[in-house]
Amino acid sequence: MEFSTCPICNLSFPSFELQRHANNHFSDEDYAMDVELAEQMALIPPSPPRIAQDSSEFSPSSSSHDAKNTNEKYVSLVQSQKEEKFYKVEPNLMTLLQKCLESESTNSVSILSGHIDHIQSIESWDVGWGCGWRNIQMLTSYLLSQREETRNVMFGGCGFVPNIRSIQNWLELAWEKGFDMPGSDYFDRKIHGKRNWIGTTECATVFRSFGLRARIVDFCSKGFKFGHSGKENEKVYGPMDVFLSKGKKIEQHCNVSSDTNKGHRVLCDWVWNYFSGDDVGKSVNRHVVLSDKSPLYFQQDGHSRTIVGIQAKHLRDGTKQYNLLVFDPSGKTRALEKSLTDNVGWQKLIKRGAHTLRKPQYQLCYIDPGIAHGKELEELKTINSTRYEF
Repeated sequence: MEFSTCPICNLSFPSFELQRHANNHFSDEDYAMDVELAEQMALIPPSPPRIAQDSSEFSPSSSSHDAKNTNEKYVSLVQSQKEEKFYKVEPNLMTLLQKCLESESTNSVSILSGHIDHIQSIESWDVGWGCGWRNIQMLTSYLLSQREETRNVMFGGCGFVPNIRSIQNWLELAWEKGFDMPGSDYFDRKIHGKRNWIGTTECATVFRSFGLRARIVDFCSKGFKFGHSGKENEKVYGPMDVFLSKGKKIEQHCNVSSDTNKGHRVLCDWVWNYFSGDDVGKSVNRHVVLSDKSPLYFQQDGHSRTIVGIQAKHLRDGTKQYNLLVFDPSGKTRALEKSLTDNVGWQKLIKRGAHTLRKPQYQLCYIDPGIAHGKELEELKTINSTRYEF
């Protein structure tokens, strides 16, 4: 059976299915077609495949045998992955949040991202370790809803949010393709079925493996030391050190005051400027503005959440008082829905003031529009970040 490379996403497919796959980039076909493809392949007697000459999907050291195995695993994952079953709010939570923010009488402006589902951790299963995976799922729900170009490349174009076990498989496949090799070594190249904590690095690795432009930003106190870098007597502060030290090239962007409150204000200023960038959409009213920017994977030592927007209250001295607007996987979706529907108590569940940011370090992951190919896709295999010190 001969294989050919898709000129759009650089994935390899059986030649007789290449045209249908390429057309999927321009139309919304059912996931059932991918299942049908896998079933057809299972009926075809094995024969040595012809590996496509375009090596942009694989590292230069990959052998033909490795490429064949990667192609087979990709097709297998498309067929075997399972959809996450979670409670979906109708109308969606972002619409409810928008209405609540509009009803506030404070002298403030809020900027919100587009539709995103809240996906909670399950008490009997992933509480305590699953928040990172849940944030990947929430970002996936946003990308499926708001960015057409990502639908046909994420998770084989399945069109739904995969469950944690399925995403673990996709992360392993990303490692096999050469994305974030230091991170792969840290987890011994195996994570499926395990209850490992993950962070922004793994989030970026999963999305980058599909060609998405996932970026990482670090915020830390001046002089903060990172562990696991091979140096003796270097203090390890927690899981965030692991995420930062797994082979990322860190560009130091600026130095600011070492004062903790001022330092965390730098993070809030960055989030405000991010959501209020050039692509800010229409103003709903004087209180709420809609942004085209993706939500932010928000990591701290021991926990992660998703930032879906930010609120700024203008003070008399000309400064802004910020509230991050977050979806926390540890919260209950139905409780969040009720509080927003009744417009009672939702502030405690969603708003996080700058004064609550007391950790010495935070990390964000966001996703720029567009799909990378060729050389750019190869460059995405190395996880890098921009670092802000305070």
